[in-house]
Amino acid sequence: MQSPIHVTSEIGKLKTVMLHRPGHEIENVYPDILHRMLVDDIPYLPIAQEEHDYFAKTLKDQGIEVLYFAKLAAEALADDQVKNEFLEKMLAESGHAAGAVHDALKEYLLSMDTQAMVDKIIAGVRKDEIHTKFVSLAEMAEDADYPFFMDPMPNAYFTRDPQASIGDGITINHMTFKARQRESLFTEYIIKYNPRFANKGVHVWRDRYHDTRIEGGDELVLSDHVFAIGISQRTSADAIMDIARNLFKDSNYDTVVAIHIPHNHAMMHLDTVFTMINYDQFTVHPQILDGGKIDTYILHPGKDGEIEIQHRTDLQKVLEEVLDKPEIDLIPTGNGDPIVAPREQWNDGSNTLTIAPGEVVTYDRNYVSNDLLRKHGILVHEVRSSELSRVRGGPRCMSCPIVREDLKN
Repeated sequence: MQSPIHVTSEIGKLKTVMLHRPGHEIENVYPDILHRMLVDDIPYLPIAQEEHDYFAKTLKDQGIEVLYFAKLAAEALADDQVKNEFLEKMLAESGHAAGAVHDALKEYLLSMDTQAMVDKIIAGVRKDEIHTKFVSLAEMAEDADYPFFMDPMPNAYFTRDPQASIGDGITINHMTFKARQRESLFTEYIIKYNPRFANKGVHVWRDRYHDTRIEGGDELVLSDHVFAIGISQRTSADAIMDIARNLFKDSNYDTVVAIHIPHNHAMMHLDTVFTMINYDQFTVHPQILDGGKIDTYILHPGKDGEIEIQHRTDLQKVLEEVLDKPEIDLIPTGNGDPIVAPREQWNDGSNTLTIAPGEVVTYDRNYVSNDLLRKHGILVHEVRSSELSRVRGGPRCMSCPIVREDLKN
């Protein structure tokens, strides 16, 4: 039986991808809660949707099957018992495990058809949408001025982060901040109950029920046996050790490369500063390299389940070694210019989605980086980006590959 998830590289021809079209969750963000929602700005939703549709069409025009996250979730909840179980978990994770608010929210959400319910949970539920009789002082007074019973999920269109495909399996991620942690509950139910994935041999390399953090933007599948991951603001070293053990035990992966990047909002994930775009070519934001050096750790399986760790500082040589390439071409964001590079990196100039070897999708606003990619022989498909980019994420962030063709060596 062929697994419905199959990703053995970052660059194999993309066959199936999962997206989320931004919806009313964007319009439920206002300036006072930007920090709480982990966003920097509020996109204008009609244009953001147009841009996202253009992005999806760009992929479809290349023969790529596009699946939508919310639709997959609704299909997974077709059974009433499963739907009820999911809703109880979602309400609990939204801060309403029991009580009058729980009961009112559950009644309200179950009054909708399943797709509308999923869309509403992502969009968020305002207090003025439902009527409830408060039964305690805590329910009446806590966050009295806050307008939501269930927070919106404005980052949901970055489908890369709640999960990540590796080989014939997936990680279902415990995300760092509360604002995003509920997103991967949808993933759990999609894998368990959506007919496309349920009982189809999908390995869950790591589930969401952990204390240590990991997010898909830090996860890069370099080959059918080499996996790279960022030690970042959003992924911890403990989580990396855990996923390495699982991969070494139950998959063909024998090498994990952990790359330590600055722990800040501008460089929150590895794929905001480093992506693979061809057999021997990568984008890299020059500011992560201190004189060409960056702390890098090579993990291999050792004896009796132990993990051997080698510390290196020359990322280029590490890539040449683990990928068995005589030379690696590191292409700098913004051509390495001290002003252009950070500007284009802020707008995800390094966040390229590779759809085939040497063929990428990028934001049109990063014109210096895009021109440099073309000069290095890369085929670049530019997509519109005036509104989508405001929340800080590029084409790779907005896409979760489900199936890629294996590379032909």
